[in-house]
Amino acid sequence: MIYLGHLSHNDPLHGYLNHEIMPQMGIHGANADFRVFGLQASNHVYLYEDSRSGVRVVGKFYGGICDRSPESACRRMEREYQNLSYLRGLGFNGYPHYIARPLGRNTGIDCILVQEFCWGIPLTDFIVKAITEGRREALFDKLTSLAWFLATLHNRTATEDRVDFNHDCAYFDRIVDQLRNYGYMKSDEAGALFRLKDQWRERGHMWEDNQVLVHGDVTPTNVLFGDERWVVAIDLERMKRADRVFDVGRVAAEIKHFFMQYTGSGRQAEPFIGHFLWEYACHFPDAHSAFASITRRLPFHMGLTLLRISRNSWISGDYRRRLINAAKKTLR
Repeated sequence: MIYLGHLSHNDPLHGYLNHEIMPQMGIHGANADFRVFGLQASNHVYLYEDSRSGVRVVGKFYGGICDRSPESACRRMEREYQNLSYLRGLGFNGYPHYIARPLGRNTGIDCILVQEFCWGIPLTDFIVKAITEGRREALFDKLTSLAWFLATLHNRTATEDRVDFNHDCAYFDRIVDQLRNYGYMKSDEAGALFRLKDQWRERGHMWEDNQVLVHGDVTPTNVLFGDERWVVAIDLERMKRADRVFDVGRVAAEIKHFFMQYTGSGRQAEPFIGHFLWEYACHFPDAHSAFASITRRLPFHMGLTLLRISRNSWISGDYRRRLINAAKKTLR
């Protein structure tokens, strides 16, 4: 977190937080004094701490982003608010699986969504410490908890509708087009990736499972861990109905990415990925069958995530090339 100063009492947000949000946190009739902290996130996300009571809330702004219309900002704000509310209604409101409580949204203040602050250590920390400090058992333990959380989310929201793999293919096309348009790959390489995608489209097992609700952006910064088996998932803006392996493959690819980045070898991630996949499969009546089904579909979603990561502007050219090459190898 980065301390940014105090929220002016003349700011409309101060009145909104003071009169609409704080009473929900048990603070009534007070004139709060909010300290403001910047949080790392894709949107404009800030933590507001009342210096008098110590109460903390998180504000996520959807407006004010250059490529987003007011209508789009409002839709995104409302969608995440409803996603948070829906999952809490399904039981994700206590130990061990938790979704932050939405406290309010306001289209008139830059489309802000306010939710409770949830303490937790991000998965990022456990991966990095496993690599740099040898704390492997802690990472294995947290991946067990995450597998349980995701299996619960997916199984509790499963539908009778089959997966439409065309949606994943369309997302794949957008990622590859962006890489080509950014100048990160040439047209012939993009064409080769499109052909690999088409080969996956012809495989019947990519269509075999039923749709579930997936988190949609289950990156290591969006998963927080508390004591014992506590798991808190944040940033549900991209939640959607899809193949469960959309989430599972993203976690696996993110782990591989961290090991590639820190050690130069993605192979060192394999024991952790295998552990995560098996722990996930163990939440099905036939774990061996579930494991086989998941791992058949996994390479596509891992390859897609590696390509997605390679788009980031902070990645060096050499490492971007390694990610793209790893994605191609995985997709083959």
